[in-house]
Amino acid sequence: MAASDRPRKLGDAEIAEALGALPGWTLRAGKLHREFRFRSFNQAFGFMARAALHAEAMDHHPEWSNVYATVVVDLVTHSARGITALDVELARKLGAIARELGERADPSAS
Repeated sequence: MAASDRPRKLGDAEIAEALGALPGWTLRAGKLHREFRFRSFNQAFGFMARAALHAEAMDHHPEWSNVYATVVVDLVTHSARGITALDVELARKLGAIARELGERADPSAS
């Protein structure tokens, strides 16, 4: 891949602007971070399966884990050593999938 084809690392202001349009997402350890909570393991796993199809189509894969009805996601573009537009795009898609599946509201969210 040529250097010009690689995704560009976003600056702090660009990340802050993106986070303003990504409900529930935060910046943690240099990555976009979010915990999705569902009603059941089945629903959480369904979210991951749907998300995986989109991630694969984008050739951009999340760091994630699942414990029962919770899916924890971190997004970063390793080749850019930071957050890129690919991470923002995938975060938007994951949020949309979670809403479609009826993600539970996080009582600790502000």
